[in-house]
Amino acid sequence: MNDGERGAGRAARPKRADARRNEKNLLDAAGEVFVTSGVDAPIRDIAAKAGVGTATIYRHFPTRADLIIAVYRHQVEACAEAGPALLTTSATPYAALERWINLFVDFLVTKHGLAAVLQSDNAGFDALHAYFLDRLVPVCARLLEAAAAAGEIRPGQDALELMRGIGNLCVGAGDPRYDARRMVGLLVAGLRLD
Repeated sequence: MNDGERGAGRAARPKRADARRNEKNLLDAAGEVFVTSGVDAPIRDIAAKAGVGTATIYRHFPTRADLIIAVYRHQVEACAEAGPALLTTSATPYAALERWINLFVDFLVTKHGLAAVLQSDNAGFDALHAYFLDRLVPVCARLLEAAAAAGEIRPGQDALELMRGIGNLCVGAGDPRYDARRMVGLLVAGLRLD
């Protein structure tokens, strides 16, 4: 076997468990720093939070855009995976919907600077927005359908429309006089059957 064949075999292997865990820790740390400092936070702050050197971050994510995309994909996956889990662990489908929407609100209100970044010319960010919709709209739709089938909410609710409404209510979350979670709670309560 020559070096090329050995290299090809290594490239096809999935990451080791410890490498996946280290990457998850790095992405979680970056996400936490983005919450407090926005997506323009210094890489050294992210490295310190993750307990690694800046070179480690640049080795995995050569550009800030690569890091931002990886963090948001990671967080979208966590939100997407929460939906089915909540359906199995919550008392009712409506309770699962409420809990998932709270996670979705947390995801939205902690994304300082994301809207500006997503509107950039970088094709990677366009793909990120499409990924966000492709992963989360079906999860929301499944939760809505389960709550409607249980007779807890009005049937026929559109997941994308609801998510856009929630997103619009979260826009003012940076204002301390505005409670986005309360407003979203009112919106979701309006879905209930009397």
